[in-house]
Amino acid sequence: MKRLITICAAILMSANLWAQSPDKMSYQAVVRDGSNNLVASTSVGMQISVLQGSANGTAVYVETQTPTSNANGLVSLEIGSGTVVSGNFTTIDWESGPYFIKTETDPTGGTTYSITGTSQLLSVPYALHAKTAESVTGGGSSNIFYLGQDTLGGIVFYIYLDQNGVQHGLIVNKNESTAQWQTSGTTTNATRSWDGVYNTGLMTGSPAATYVNGLTDGGFTDWYLPSIDELSILWHNRFHVNKALNAGSFSLLTTTADYWSSTEYDATYAFYFSFHFGSATNPNKADTYSVRAVRAF
Repeated sequence: MKRLITICAAILMSANLWAQSPDKMSYQAVVRDGSNNLVASTSVGMQISVLQGSANGTAVYVETQTPTSNANGLVSLEIGSGTVVSGNFTTIDWESGPYFIKTETDPTGGTTYSITGTSQLLSVPYALHAKTAESVTGGGSSNIFYLGQDTLGGIVFYIYLDQNGVQHGLIVNKNESTAQWQTSGTTTNATRSWDGVYNTGLMTGSPAATYVNGLTDGGFTDWYLPSIDELSILWHNRFHVNKALNAGSFSLLTTTADYWSSTEYDATYAFYFSFHFGSATNPNKADTYSVRAVRAF
């Protein structure tokens, strides 16, 4: 039988400015099978319970949802907006905790739950988020990412909101290597300045691409070589990244390194970004420079 492993990425309260209790909880999990492969773009069945008192306490609220994992195996949902099985989320007395979140998952999208996980909720985030919600988001948000955050296999260095107000962004790997862009000059048409995923998929005969494609850091296999524009963003936000890397004793983004991008110039040359000068240039593909992978969320 397929066995799935869920890794809780984050739980955050989203509080109404005029209320003392949260209206919803944002929950994310990375879903993997027994071989540690991502379960991507798949509908899964989930039952979520709020337990009072202990990890085996009384369920004061239970709901079900059927979220779909994204291309990275990430499931995102808002507890409090599913199909209610029992209880009333809005009437939970959060001061009468502690409270725990129990999740049960069916990888086939049904109600035969084969995966169970329980995590405790702390009372502090409720009050802190309620006090800051208006000034930060104008009334409440379920977004959980911030620059310099160590999560999902690396360090967050770029964040943006989509049309629904949901956070997306880029994460840089905590380690790096050195490699050639290509061992012999061959045109690949990996010329996009903004799209590292597209470029990396076209790179042939490339030690740099082989390195990033072989990474499994954080359990993720979707690492790629950043485009020249993505490297520029990384350079501009290196302050946040290096603080986090230093705190975890990982390899810093150095001011003397030249990092290969995945953006090709022509058959002979490709672009790198100089972290010394803060600019791009296009050396010979057969030259060896630093390689630092990124991934998107």
